[in-house]
Amino acid sequence: MMETLEEGELCFPQLLNTSCRKPTRPHSEAMLIYILLSSISLLTAALNLLVIISISHYRQLHTPTNLLLLSLAVSDFLAGLLMPTEMLYTEACWLLGDLMCALSFFVAFTIISASVGNMVLISVDRYVAICDPLRYPTKVTQRRVKICVCLCWVCSAFFGSLILNDHLREPGRYNSCVGECVVVINNIAGAVDLVFTFIGPITVIIVLYMRVFVVAVSQARAMRSHTVAVTRHCSVTVTAKKSERKAARTLGIVIAVFLICFCPHYFVSLTGQENTALLVFLVYFNSCLNPVVYAFFYPWFRKSIKLIVTLQILQPDSCEGKIL
Repeated sequence: MMETLEEGELCFPQLLNTSCRKPTRPHSEAMLIYILLSSISLLTAALNLLVIISISHYRQLHTPTNLLLLSLAVSDFLAGLLMPTEMLYTEACWLLGDLMCALSFFVAFTIISASVGNMVLISVDRYVAICDPLRYPTKVTQRRVKICVCLCWVCSAFFGSLILNDHLREPGRYNSCVGECVVVINNIAGAVDLVFTFIGPITVIIVLYMRVFVVAVSQARAMRSHTVAVTRHCSVTVTAKKSERKAARTLGIVIAVFLICFCPHYFVSLTGQENTALLVFLVYFNSCLNPVVYAFFYPWFRKSIKLIVTLQILQPDSCEGKIL
């Protein structure tokens, strides 16, 4: 009898004929999911906040590549904050109104599009650094990177407003009852979204990194075969090339993780099926994995975490400290 009453409970009891019914998931199971998702959300936001503080604070880290990592960390940080709202779409009544529903989808779409754009920019950065190292300092400047990052975010927001135009103009148009938050994208908009946020960027990323991999392997073989004594200048050049290859390898792992997390979501979309909550969660979980990769492969990030946690970052002129 109690189960029947719970199944019949309305989100808005005063709206008998138009209110949605509350989900019937067992309370203990729902609480476990909320605790797990909230914990991952908090961890994602905290780790990416450490990346943001590190790169923003220490001037030695103000390089073009790190500016791209900073932009990626911002999108991952926002994704971490937005993660709990995914549960509200399917596991609870939506109490924030139709406008907030449309805006939440718009923000989520913008963040995911910006993440994809950042990955493309990182791939281009590594491609130029490995394949055209002599002209890299003049081609990839901080000013150009900042412009590209700003364009990435602006274009992501503009593209999101086009895809979700109907929902932003008429929020709640596809809701079947009060207390529901759904967004329906037509076939044309879905196809455009698939091309511009998945097929196109993924193709660019894979092609560029295949080229980077081939060049990096050839450079490594050339260095191993070079047994003649070199001058100090050449030694510095060799060390710089090794550093670039290491950065390419680390960021290659970031991109590989990105592909693993995003591909299932879009492959299901290609088949015309509806994505499950698990696949959507996997997309968001990618935002938590990126800082973990940095911690494993970037000594400067581990050192920066120690300085932040011990509050040494608050000391005068700490921004000038050696972090590399």
